[in-house]
Amino acid sequence: MGARPNTLDQIKVEHTLDLYQKIFEVIDMRSFSNLWFWIAVAVIWSSASHWVLGVPYDMVLRARRHRDQAQVDLEDIVRINVNRLLYIVQVSGLWIMGFGCFFLTVLFTLAVFYSHEFAQAVLLLAFPLSLVGVLSIRTAQQIRNEAATGDLLFKRLTRHRLYTQLIGMVSIFVTSMWGMYQNLYIGPFGG
Repeated sequence: MGARPNTLDQIKVEHTLDLYQKIFEVIDMRSFSNLWFWIAVAVIWSSASHWVLGVPYDMVLRARRHRDQAQVDLEDIVRINVNRLLYIVQVSGLWIMGFGCFFLTVLFTLAVFYSHEFAQAVLLLAFPLSLVGVLSIRTAQQIRNEAATGDLLFKRLTRHRLYTQLIGMVSIFVTSMWGMYQNLYIGPFGG
């Protein structure tokens, strides 16, 4: 009688392990075949193209259409964000650039030389976002140097958003091509 509960416990454990194995087969935990990775890619790039220098793009459209107070509000918030961004760059820009380059180099090394899939996924997100960061600094400097207001400000913000969207489209294309290559040719077991 003492041996019977053990076999029932063993059957329960085996059934539970089998269930977990089936769940992990269905929900592939690798980066490029994981639905959550692709949701993160979509959210990151839609947010990056919506928030232009920290300003929601619908605010730019509203200011262009209605002018008056909407334009004053836009110019104020852009001025605040431009000053904030350029202050951060002036105070700690070299440190941020140094740590950013170190981080990207570590990711590149892990992704390329060690074929680490998670590092590849993060690199395919982080590198294009770093380009958007550099673009944001350049646009902020242009806005401050030109003391841009009105139509010139709309032009600068719209151009920044367009370039961000172009970087995002290329990034999503490259990421999806590399993800398909990983999923189709390399497979779940790396070879």
